[in-house]
Amino acid sequence: MKITVIGGSGLIGSKLVARLRAEGHEALAASPRTGVDTLTGEGLAEALKSASVVVDVSNSPSFEEKAVLDFFTTSTRNLLAAESKAGVGHHVALSVVGTGGLPDSGYFRAKLAQERLIQQSSIPYSIVQATQFFEFIGAITDSATEGKRVRVPPALFQPISSDDVAAALARVALGKPLNSTVEIAGPDSFRFDECIRQWLSARKDPREVVTDPDGRYFGAALKERSLVPRGDARLGQMHLESFLGRSAAHG
Repeated sequence: MKITVIGGSGLIGSKLVARLRAEGHEALAASPRTGVDTLTGEGLAEALKSASVVVDVSNSPSFEEKAVLDFFTTSTRNLLAAESKAGVGHHVALSVVGTGGLPDSGYFRAKLAQERLIQQSSIPYSIVQATQFFEFIGAITDSATEGKRVRVPPALFQPISSDDVAAALARVALGKPLNSTVEIAGPDSFRFDECIRQWLSARKDPREVVTDPDGRYFGAALKERSLVPRGDARLGQMHLESFLGRSAAHG
């Protein structure tokens, strides 16, 4: 079976392509790096030729409010139109847990708009909403840093490893379309501040974590469950402690 992975050169996409190929499937990594641009449509028809499934794990190069909305809406419209012409039978999209519950976030609003376009399309689909990746905790920490202090709210946080995200996407892509949304998350739930403390401690980073109910997540105010699954999520296998230990071992 041919599976085209949009964003196949990125963190998740590259892992997904490798996993699918290891299982004997024809997986095509489609991205601007390989001559496929979903914003302009360049290379899409060729990339989707004979594809049974398309998995979209692409991400906006800019998180500025208008730019990120334009990226996800334009890219998704072009992709769905090309899939319809190519006869693709299953559209799989990677989204984020909590898209409908964080209206302060331009990124979350853009992902919600993407989800709605997919749901309104005639193409059978599966939407996989993931919690934040372990690999992005550093960027989250930096965004909340003021001087030598990291101000974060005591909201719940349940990050997941990119390997587990790729594994979940592979299972969904190889199955029948769900025509609905599934949530995936890491096996451990923390308070946001607790998780950041573990992250900094593992790296011997001297920054102080300050628990601040008014702390923001990339400028957005969080409720207790804004970033964690609301339903019965499929849980990954890698624990944060194991990830931190592996990262430290690799320098």
